[in-house]
Amino acid sequence: MTSMLRRRFVLGSLSIPLVRGAASFVGLAALATSAQAQFKVDVSGIGATQIPVGIGVFRDPNNCPQPIADIVRADLTRSGLFAVSNLGGQMLTEQGPPNYAAWRSQNLEAAAGGSVVQAAGGRWQVQFRLWDAVKQADLGGLALTVTPGDLRLAAHKISDYIYQKLTGQRGVFATRIAYITKAGQHNFSLNIADSDGANPQFALRSREPLLSPVWSPNGQDLAYVSFETGKPVVFMQDVRSGARRAVANFKGSNSAPAFSPDGGTLAVVLTLTGRSQIYLMPSKGGTPRQLMRSYSIDTEPTFSPDGQSLYFVSDRDGGPQVYKVGLNGGSVQRITYSGGYNVSPAISPDGKTLAYISQQGNSYQLWSINLATNATQLLDDGSDCGHPSFAPNGQIVLYSAGGRGGEVLKTVSIDGRVRSTLSQAGVQVREPSWGPWTPDR
Repeated sequence: MTSMLRRRFVLGSLSIPLVRGAASFVGLAALATSAQAQFKVDVSGIGATQIPVGIGVFRDPNNCPQPIADIVRADLTRSGLFAVSNLGGQMLTEQGPPNYAAWRSQNLEAAAGGSVVQAAGGRWQVQFRLWDAVKQADLGGLALTVTPGDLRLAAHKISDYIYQKLTGQRGVFATRIAYITKAGQHNFSLNIADSDGANPQFALRSREPLLSPVWSPNGQDLAYVSFETGKPVVFMQDVRSGARRAVANFKGSNSAPAFSPDGGTLAVVLTLTGRSQIYLMPSKGGTPRQLMRSYSIDTEPTFSPDGQSLYFVSDRDGGPQVYKVGLNGGSVQRITYSGGYNVSPAISPDGKTLAYISQQGNSYQLWSINLATNATQLLDDGSDCGHPSFAPNGQIVLYSAGGRGGEVLKTVSIDGRVRSTLSQAGVQVREPSWGPWTPDR
């Protein structure tokens, strides 16, 4: 992992070795039923406060392909914000009736129940309702009719509903993540999965290195770097159809794509002048405009949420540090000072927190900095952390880390209290990117 971090920073000088051979590509839609090995999820830690909530046994037929209530309980438990029970194994449907006295005797603040019923055309009707056990109030619910393949999504939407009603913040269980896997020496893949790592699907497979996937703001496209032509080129791929095209294939290296918040602009790192510099270009392709001119390596751009500036990594003060610059150029502001090697900036959706990777001794650790106070916080003191990415609600950071047998994906709550590990047997999992909320999610 250490070498991966260093390679990422000096990508413009082509320090990543090339692997020759033809790449093979398959659209995500064509592989909807071809799932990879599932992630194993381990959770540790709890939030500063936990909300006691009971999720009853849903009424469903024995042949339902997905255990809806179990998925909801797992989602809420993984967040660290809920103390989840199954109401003693009792069935509770969306009809209730609510048993407020019993729930309060169990110290529950809320309870939910539902049902899953087979509908016409091979579809399933999923219904659920949530009750406030303290205020003795009906908090509403959902009624969803879905295909068998969307039953997990229905469960995640239920989890998001409960999360928002009980915390006041929008949930992210129904969103998706993208990441790169490497199996052996020459098998790379770009993958898309549910936020919990379930339902993983190939978006792209290649014998050449793949790097830096990033979601478009509308969730319809992924930009990433591929070495299939013998050098790094930035590609754009439609998530639903699998259609792809090169959008940055200029002389030298093309790397580190980042979308503007409105999706119209792509920041990329090019070596047109012989060194890595940051350029802006239309996200559909076009003529790049150099943002700054410097004698240093400038790389890893990421837009501020307001779209008015960029955070990036540069060695202009000797070692790599995180900086900020306006989109119209001007003065550059240094952001990180603690440690001599700070890379991979990720900005929270509210623009208040920056996550980054910092070398401390021989370790590459995950840190965050409060941009208003400059106070820093250690989020993971492991030795091989990399590539942080915020959940769209800003409450969780997804990143890669060294694990037993190789690289895995991890999540940590923004306060550092709750952690989970998503691991797959037999592959290296790296370069994660958390997707946005979309109309269907």
